[in-house]
Amino acid sequence: MTAQPPEITPFFGLRPAPSATRPRDPRPGVSGLSAEELTAWAAERGLPAYRARQVLDAVWRGRQDDFAQVLTLPAAIREQLAEAFRFDTLAETEVRPTDGGLTEKAVHRLSDGLLIESVLMHYPARVGARERHTLCISSQAGCAVGCPFCATGELGMERDLEAAEILDQVRHAQRRLAAAGKHLTNVVFMGMGEPLMNLDRVLEAIEALNDPARFGLGARHIAVSTSGVVPGIRRLTALGPQFTLAISLHAARNPLRDVLVPLNRRWPVEEVVAAAREHAGATGRRVTYELTMIEGINDTDADADALAELLRGDLAHVNLIPMNQVAHTPWTGSPIPVVERFADRVRAAGIAVTIRFNRGTEIGAACGQLAAEHAGQPTPAVVKRRRERIVAQSAAALRGERSSEPAPALAAAEAAS
Repeated sequence: MTAQPPEITPFFGLRPAPSATRPRDPRPGVSGLSAEELTAWAAERGLPAYRARQVLDAVWRGRQDDFAQVLTLPAAIREQLAEAFRFDTLAETEVRPTDGGLTEKAVHRLSDGLLIESVLMHYPARVGARERHTLCISSQAGCAVGCPFCATGELGMERDLEAAEILDQVRHAQRRLAAAGKHLTNVVFMGMGEPLMNLDRVLEAIEALNDPARFGLGARHIAVSTSGVVPGIRRLTALGPQFTLAISLHAARNPLRDVLVPLNRRWPVEEVVAAAREHAGATGRRVTYELTMIEGINDTDADADALAELLRGDLAHVNLIPMNQVAHTPWTGSPIPVVERFADRVRAAGIAVTIRFNRGTEIGAACGQLAAEHAGQPTPAVVKRRRERIVAQSAAALRGERSSEPAPALAAAEAAS
């Protein structure tokens, strides 16, 4: 019998919002502005440059959540700022802790009613490793890629996030940490959405995170994940960034990856890995490959051997993550002994492998699960059709048959180039 996902208690206060329910607030988020832009705004109003620095300090180092609370500024300037900008683009946020407080899943409502998610994970200090606080953030509201094991795909694609909407997820988490005397140490773009389909805004957000005048996080403490948007990977390589590139690989065999990562129908796995290999060569940074391990689907000896052959000799690291249960799939996560056997076969080829254990499974911490909850559960008939389709597709893939369906969101993906 297929295991059922844990029952989720609805958040208080937030109502289902499967799509935008009102016009977006036209004011830009202040966190998306650089020091130069704020200084120019102040100069246009005859204000001295130090006022812009005070705003930056309040936005990035203060604990305020509204311009009215920035008491270092005169009331008249606070009013002008509030008229021109949003101090916070996250209209509402609710946080659900789990794992004894080691994981905090946040659902954020944007000004137009859309929901996005972020996850803050705490790693206590241990021998040979310092304390870490890692935030996983979203780059889009929903996602167009449609990986069948991902709850975000159930929501579909709504829109790209603005740079400030990306950054305010970080600011919200940092304010929570600051209250406990702690600081965010790592940011990973592995939440809702495909970052390389919103690459301009993602790069703006990374610039702000890396900017000493704003958040001041070192580039090597930032990771950007992609399901395989090859033009976007090549564009990143040309820019030469020092942050970590992560590839949501999930399968090394094309027939299976066609099902698990539908963009593979446009950019096959060999092309994705070749682009990642070029990135590693240009930056000197090893590429991380993520595999969500699904029992009986991509966890076989043949899959391990195919992965080892694909990555042999590359500057690469593999993360194996047992799948979080998602309501509309018939699959379950691979048992740990199976994952360990898979890891051993890949390590035998000289490739570094880490087994990652899921955080927050009792609160649906897989990407998109809580937002999908708020969007309302699909009907049993819809779930049944999805499951039947996934079973048929995966059975064909395991027979070695390539998918004949078109890749999703091709125009948006090509626009990343």
